[in-house]
Amino acid sequence: MRIAILLFDRLTALDAVGPYEVLSRLPGAETVFVGERKGMVRNEVGSLGLAVDATFEELPSPDIVVVPGGPGQVAHMEDGPVHAWLREADRTSTATTSVCTGSLILAAAGLLKGRRATSHWLALDQFAEWGVTPTGERVVTDGKYITAAGVSSGIDMALTLAGRLGGDALGQAIQLGIEYDPVPPYDAGSPDKAPAEVVDALRARSRFILLGED
Repeated sequence: MRIAILLFDRLTALDAVGPYEVLSRLPGAETVFVGERKGMVRNEVGSLGLAVDATFEELPSPDIVVVPGGPGQVAHMEDGPVHAWLREADRTSTATTSVCTGSLILAAAGLLKGRRATSHWLALDQFAEWGVTPTGERVVTDGKYITAAGVSSGIDMALTLAGRLGGDALGQAIQLGIEYDPVPPYDAGSPDKAPAEVVDALRARSRFILLGED
């Protein structure tokens, strides 16, 4: 089973690495970081590099596709190599997935039209342009499409997929293996729970978050 995790410059690293830590533990999994060209890409702040090990041409038909988000997402909202590869890979994939604003790339590629999906809470309004029904859920499954909300929810998405592929016991074993048992010091991980002033502050600079402007 070949699992392709898309990489591009200015992605949010945890969007890719979180699912990797789960999905790479699936029996028989070959997890490959794929991109337009081999070599290093940098995360949104430039201090962390991840290596593209295979080009789109080398991995045209993965079994599972994972699309991360991050400020670099805005460079992949028009037709081009990323959309072409996603459409081709989606033709035969068992599951096409995304984390955070990666779902906007899938939507722009036309793969989520008429479906329910989620994204980073600040990006949900963007779905209307592509005929996608937004939800505020942390993980949304619609057919073979599994989308996750912001950043950390990619781990939940990957565990959902692991359970779907191998059963609950496998998903639970992977969860225990990586000791994913979060007990955050704050109960502020969604706009419904965070203090209003914190929500307002993030919303006020959402243009920077979504467009990646300096």
